[in-house]
Formats: sequence, C-alpha cells, structure tokens
Amino acid sequence: MIKSFPKGFLWGGATAANQCEGAYNEDGKGLSIQDIMPKGIKGPITDKPTEDNMKLIGIDFYHRYKEDIKLFAEMGFKVFRLSIAWSRIFPNGDDKEPNEKGLQFYDNVFDELAKYGIEPLVTISHYETPLALAKNYNGWTNRKLIGFFENYVRTIFTRYKDKVKYWLTFNEINSALHAPYMSAGIWTPKEQLSKQDLYQAMHHELVASALAVKIGHEINPEFKIGCMILGIPNYPLTPKPSDVLKAMEQDRENLFFADIHARGEYPKYMNRYFKENNIEIKMEPGDKEILKHTVDFISFSYYLSVCATSDPEKNIKGEGNLLGGVPNPYLKASEWGWQIDPEGLRYILNFFYDRYQKPLFIVENGLGAVDELITDENGNKTVNDDYRIKYLNDHLVQVAEAIEDGVEVLGYTTWGCIDLVSASTAELKKRYGFIYVDRHDDGSGTLERYKKKSFYWYKEVIATNGASLKK
Repeated sequence: MIKSFPKGFLWGGATAANQCEGAYNEDGKGLSIQDIMPKGIKGPITDKPTEDNMKLIGIDFYHRYKEDIKLFAEMGFKVFRLSIAWSRIFPNGDDKEPNEKGLQFYDNVFDELAKYGIEPLVTISHYETPLALAKNYNGWTNRKLIGFFENYVRTIFTRYKDKVKYWLTFNEINSALHAPYMSAGIWTPKEQLSKQDLYQAMHHELVASALAVKIGHEINPEFKIGCMILGIPNYPLTPKPSDVLKAMEQDRENLFFADIHARGEYPKYMNRYFKENNIEIKMEPGDKEILKHTVDFISFSYYLSVCATSDPEKNIKGEGNLLGGVPNPYLKASEWGWQIDPEGLRYILNFFYDRYQKPLFIVENGLGAVDELITDENGNKTVNDDYRIKYLNDHLVQVAEAIEDGVEVLGYTTWGCIDLVSASTAELKKRYGFIYVDRHDDGSGTLERYKKKSFYWYKEVIATNGASLKK
C-alpha cells in the first residue's frame, strides 16, 4: 500500500503550445522557430513553413481546447501545464503592442480551466522563440532580447494576474547547450557557435528569468514562479574515482542553471570551466542584483538517467532526449532508446532537495511509444497501453518514496497528457498521452479523441491521491 501523497498535491498533465495548438498563422500569430523545423531537432531548418511540418496543425488544440479540457477534468486534473506561444502575443517578438486576439485566446483557455477548478501552470517560453528574433537578432546571443522578454512578461503577468498563479520562465533552460536553435533561438549553426557566444546567451536568459521573477512578484505577490531544468542524473559507469569525477562534471553542466536560479549567483566551479574555455561573461551593471531574485520552486523534466566515464573507449553515447549519455548496463530502454530508471526519479528529487531546500515540481515525465488503436468488446476505440501504465506507476511509486524521504514535492504533470507532436523528432507516432488523437505522420486522420486504458488508470490514481499505485 502506497502512503498517501500530501493533501493538495497537484496532479495533472503537460503540453507545449507549439506541439499541440496548431493554427500557426491564425488570428495574428507570427511565425516561431518551430514553424520551420519540420523534422524536429535532427532535421533541416527550412526557409518557410512546409506542409510536412506536423506542428503547423498539431492536434488542433487551438480550436478543440474546450473538448480537451473537459477530458482533463474527467480524469480529475488539479493542474494543467501549458505554454503561451510568445509569437501569438508579440508576432515578431519586438513589437511595441501585443496582439489582442492572441491574449484573448489564453483568456478563454484559462476561463475554461477555471470552470473545472483546474490550476494553470504556464511556461512563458517553451522552445517557441518568435522566428523574427532568431533571424534578426540571433536569438538570445543578443542582449536586446532581455528587453523584449520583459515587455512580454509584463504584458502576460498583468493580463492574467488573477487567472494564473503558477509560472515557469524557460523550458529546460539548460538544453540550450545541446540545442541552441530550438532552446534559445540562436540562428548561428550549432557547429559554428563559440562557447563564448553560447554562455553569453545563457547569461542573457538567466538575467531575463530572474527579471521575470522580480516583475512577477511586484505585479502579484501571490505568484509562484519557478525555473524549469532538464533533469538527468549522471551515474559513474564504474566506482573508478575518475568516473565519479566525470559524473560530477556532467552534473554540474546542468546544475549550473539551477544553482543560479535557486541561489542567485554564479557558482564558483564555473570559474575554472570559463577560464579553461576562454569564456568571459560580459556582465552589465545591475545584472548581479537582478540574479538575486531567486525562484519560488524548482521544476524539472525527468525521462532517464545516464552514465559517465573517463574512459574514451567506453564513452559511447546511447539514445536519449537532448542529452543522451553512456547507457547503463542494468537498465532497459524504450522503443526510442531512452533508458527507463524509475529509481532515478527518487534519486534526483532527493538530490535537488538536499541541494536547494526549495519545493520541487515534476512537470514532465512519460513514455513515448507506438500505440495501436483497437476496438474493444463494447465497440469503443481505445489503446491497451499497459506499458505506459507500468512506466508511470513505477515512477510515481518512487515519487511517493521521495516524499517519505522528506522531499517537498508540489505536484506531478505527465508529459503529453494528450497525444501531441514530438519535439525531438516532430513525429506523431511517438505518443505519450492518456488520450489518443487520430492524426498520423502522413497528415491523415480525423483528429478525433479516444480514451486509452491509461486514462482510467490515471483517473483512479488522482481520485485516490496515489493510494491506488502498486509497489
């Protein structure tokens, strides 16, 4: 029997505007960097939107949000994580005035969530930098983006101050080290981008993030504003001391971002890294003071763990989300090669809480798989996704263990609670949801929604506040 999750635990699911909304050119929306990424991270960047880009239609959440939110409410969601598409509000990113139709759309979504008592958890920038900011300013390498971002956050914080309590600044901010175009709108090709320019861009984002915390607390002191980190534990491949040190180094590459968000200053260990890589962060007057506006909580995604080794012959990376890493010989992997490690979630929860003593929020966790739509004995279309149920059950059991360890966990939102277009591959066949969407990689499908077996399983988990989970 699982010990009960805390009273008020925020159960729900997560999406991103660019992966579900569609309507890429409706109601005054400008283009985002995603609109010219038809194959995701690994594919080409096109000069204009092309028909093979699944994200242009997504799952048509823009027109079907009422239907989808009703399904989330039926599952019992307490929270729904979504993102605002920056280019819906400021089509070019540097516009002086916001687009009213874009603002109204999110008003409508928040009102619909309120109807069912669902808290919105809003990501301000989720891999959807306005394309004009990437092309005209080279994304976050340009300090001017801090001002454009400030204008954007002031606009949405003021508009939605009575409708949204929980905010996240940048999605997986540390991912920019591995996907600078998608994560930070940097137009310079990755292979040509210097470490100096990359870390300077990160500095601009970190200042902008802290500035958002400052502004948000001024506009509504009740706001809870968090950072969002790509969470991935690095285990030493062996007990060899050099492997342990290598794991520490790889951890710090990601922790650098959480450290600044949570502690309000650059960690000392980065001095050596900057020195050895000839990086000199250009600080403007006031930057250090702005960085001191730390987050209220730390949120993160968790899909897998990786191993680290100092041995070049063994340092062969396996598949993974943006980071990848040396595969763990003790773990199995998903269809996409992502290693499955539920205990790693308990580990990273403890690790973050020991380090920061701030509340934590798991805002992405899930299993991407090829689902088969079938007709059951009652004539209903569904998916028997026992593999997803097992994955989520096993991870949530470890969340319960972490809570028992003393970790303060605010909530849990599964990634892609409704099927959506994958960020890494721009496929729809890689499905995560409790709700099957009839759309396929060739563009066919009715966009009808069908409840999977996991829909009813998660409904029970929420109704029992986790008591129905199986150890």
